[in-house]
Amino acid sequence: MNKTIFTILCLCMLCSCSFPQHEVNAKFGKQHFVSAVAFIELHKTRNGAYPDALSDLQYLGDWDLIWSNAVRYQKSENGYNLYIENGWIGEPELAFPEAFRIGLGIKQTNVVWSNESHSQDELKKEIKL
Repeated sequence: MNKTIFTILCLCMLCSCSFPQHEVNAKFGKQHFVSAVAFIELHKTRNGAYPDALSDLQYLGDWDLIWSNAVRYQKSENGYNLYIENGWIGEPELAFPEAFRIGLGIKQTNVVWSNESHSQDELKKEIKL
């Protein structure tokens, strides 16, 4: 009985906290997207072609299951389509500088690409997680 009351009290306290859900959702979404891009591009570097499916990626760790379930990947004729579907709690709205896209095989995505020019240091700060 005491455990139940304690659990209910803890849940009530957590629910009343001001939790910046939008910011956390975007932060997790960026991490998921960047991780997916890194593994997909590494696969192409090692194998000469993009994977047919995310399940073809090798050497994933246990934590990589999180981002691999948060994105939707589709191989296309000249590259791939990558959509972020889940951050922390739902689909985040993400924006990356156009410079991030240089050299990648991304053809379609729900990420917004910014046309602003950035120095390398500014770019690192902007996509810092």
